[in-house]
Amino acid sequence: MNKGLVIKNTGSWYLVRLDDGQDIECKIKGNFRLKDLRSTNPLAIGDRVQVVLHQEGTGLITEIEDRKNYIIRKSTNLSKQSHIIAANLDLCLLIVTIDHPVTSTIFIDRFLASAEAYCVPVNLVFNKTDLLSTEDAEYMDALISLYAQIGYPAFKVSAINNEGIDTIQDLIAGKTVLLSGHSGVGKSTFINALLPNSNLRTGAISDYHGKGMHTTTFSEMVEQPNGGFIIDTPGIKGFGTVDMDKDEIYHYFPEIFKHSQDCRFNNCLHINEPGCAVVEAVEQHYISQSRYDSYLNIMQEDIEEKYRGGKK
Repeated sequence: MNKGLVIKNTGSWYLVRLDDGQDIECKIKGNFRLKDLRSTNPLAIGDRVQVVLHQEGTGLITEIEDRKNYIIRKSTNLSKQSHIIAANLDLCLLIVTIDHPVTSTIFIDRFLASAEAYCVPVNLVFNKTDLLSTEDAEYMDALISLYAQIGYPAFKVSAINNEGIDTIQDLIAGKTVLLSGHSGVGKSTFINALLPNSNLRTGAISDYHGKGMHTTTFSEMVEQPNGGFIIDTPGIKGFGTVDMDKDEIYHYFPEIFKHSQDCRFNNCLHINEPGCAVVEAVEQHYISQSRYDSYLNIMQEDIEEKYRGGKK
């Protein structure tokens, strides 16, 4: 049995890099499904798989090995199903922009909460710093301070001007790293700066100041010269959280979880219960209002899902 790594998905075929270094185009066994996971894609970039080789040089993926972690989001077209973005990650870099386009704190916090739930470490990369006004730059510094205090390292870069790239190159060397973020935040430009020989397609120059186009159609692993991989993914508009019970959501906000230990009731949902240490911490600015609003936003979505019968 041949073993390998899924490095590209083109929709109908998976490109698998076998342990001997060969790249083989593979199909997936017809009845292949993951246990207990309603997903639109049974296989993800970064998965370790077992392959049966065919004489004509293609292969059949017969088994997936256990994942150490993965990033998953609600499928955009089938709300009851999920989409696995990538698996077996050492690190995720969430690329965010203060402007051109705006990345909301709710989007950031939803992504971070999902990563916490599935054991993926995340660092934030604030791109397009060259386009910021003084006011926007101050807001960015405030966000960096906020997330660093919670435990999420954050970095400032201008991919188009090659500023801050060296630091990121040192950070990701030898690691399997997922890059994610909205369309238009400059992921392809960022990867081209990190890996000058990768030559990924980027949007037109005018898109740099606007919304940008989807320049990545399928997820793909790009090998780093000093070991490890970068996983480039299509830009995502929203980030729907998956399978989070409302009495567990606060676990995925580290600072909320910390203060929750002091709540009067063990089953406190940190909304309007008496003796809630989390609400008190928000009022006293130990927990930021934006993070608490994101928590409430996910809680509300969970309640609406149950009302619509969107969960088992």
